[in-house]
Amino acid sequence: MIPSQEEWYRALEERCGAGLQRAFSSAAVAVCGLGGLGSNIAAALARAGVGKLILIDFDRVDITNLNRQQYQADQIGDLKTEALAGNLREMAPYISLELHTVRITEDNALDLLKGADIICEAFDDAKAKAMLTNIVLEAMPDKYLIAASGMAGLGSANTIRTRKITDRFYLCGDEVSDVTDGVGLIASRVMLCAAHQAHTVLRILAKQFEV
Repeated sequence: MIPSQEEWYRALEERCGAGLQRAFSSAAVAVCGLGGLGSNIAAALARAGVGKLILIDFDRVDITNLNRQQYQADQIGDLKTEALAGNLREMAPYISLELHTVRITEDNALDLLKGADIICEAFDDAKAKAMLTNIVLEAMPDKYLIAASGMAGLGSANTIRTRKITDRFYLCGDEVSDVTDGVGLIASRVMLCAAHQAHTVLRILAKQFEV
């Protein structure tokens, strides 16, 4: 039986305190790209009680996604936005979700991201990463941006880190590894990087900033 909304939020508050949970519950976070990084970021934030997630991706679930992304075999062929939304609502039934089944471009990024307090870049394409980073840093200076670079292969988990680039720009990953360097993307290491991104979101909301 699904708990009531009151029971749900009371359980969240008991875990980390009412004040911190209010900060999480009142936040809106955009996740740009719902693959290995983005789907895991979204799952971690939903479980933490973040109030609203803005989910953006144009793609559909493929069998090759299932080794590292938060989808199920019976969702192959479904839109990632809709499939992930269903999965997140099972984890956090009272979360608010805003879905955009589109490709982010220079023309629509500002409109898609205007409602977010924090933006997570979770693309697997270098040009898309650069485009989003440039738009947010140049045109949305009031937003926090958490980007990723380097999480491929079987390298040490200890090389995945979070680095503060500016007051509102953070970079997670090893900043070196590439999918073409060997065995490609492995669930455990991709999830480590996604966890760094999600944890950085929560630390910002808690006003515990990196130095």
